[in-house]
Amino acid sequence: MDNQTKVHNFILLGLTSDHRQQHVLFTLFLFLYMACLLGNGAILTVVIAEPRLHTPMYFFLGNLSFLDICCSTVTVPKMLLGFLMEHQTISFIGCLTQLHFFHFLGSSEGMLLGVMAFDRYVAICNPLRYTVIMSKWACLTLAMFTWSAGFFHALMHTVVTSQLWFCGPNHVLHFFCDIKPLLKLSCSSTVLNLTLLNVVTSCIALGSFFLTLLSYLYIIFFLFFKVQTWQSRWKAFSTCASHLTVVALLYIPVISNYMLASAGDSTEREMIITLLYSIITPVLNPLIYTLRNQEVKSALRRRLYRKRLSGRA
Repeated sequence: MDNQTKVHNFILLGLTSDHRQQHVLFTLFLFLYMACLLGNGAILTVVIAEPRLHTPMYFFLGNLSFLDICCSTVTVPKMLLGFLMEHQTISFIGCLTQLHFFHFLGSSEGMLLGVMAFDRYVAICNPLRYTVIMSKWACLTLAMFTWSAGFFHALMHTVVTSQLWFCGPNHVLHFFCDIKPLLKLSCSSTVLNLTLLNVVTSCIALGSFFLTLLSYLYIIFFLFFKVQTWQSRWKAFSTCASHLTVVALLYIPVISNYMLASAGDSTEREMIITLLYSIITPVLNPLIYTLRNQEVKSALRRRLYRKRLSGRA
């Protein structure tokens, strides 16, 4: 790899070169990152510690919180460091590592949301068979599949990107090492990279998205034609509203960024869109799930109450 690569490090240009704006953005994104860690960490702790939440729905929610923590950690600390330094450099190996983990965690999260939609479909449309279909072994298998598929999807992009020849310039128009900004800097052909990005990544994103849509179409059909009372319908819809909100916040910007990609269309607009699903969405997910979920809120209150009692003791 080193023999083929003349550029051994890259300079991340980040969001802005204005020093006054950098200080404001540093404070803002530090706050968002801390909120992400605290919010998702609280949900993950409660899901693990509360026996009442040891169900498939909350098992997948715990996975989602863990993915959000990791995904933000891949990009935000490096970006925060860049706000404090004149030049934010990253080695070629470090760049590929960041690229790999971002797409590994991001694609795993996208597929996990599809699995969560299927879980809601089974819970609402087949409640009597729910414990059989979504057994512990089935949940573990589905979770392992999403993580494994995400890992190998990212590994594919990392390997083909590592084979490119970078001869300069080395300025990446982004706040982290993403695929499209790197392809723009390549001195060799990026046809294979773009084909994989258009075909494989789009298939993963659209496949998960259509699985989610199909699950909710079945749910809507079931509620309107099989459930008689509006109270029962509303209760079922309320359990799905949080998940649908998270799906919209993730899938819409991801699909707009990576479908029909070309090496020359990496723009500041796409960088802002990336901010939405890589930093903003992981912060909003805990709020969305806790504000609309009575079980999670009750579990959080019990944990806080026990801590107060232990602190007084």
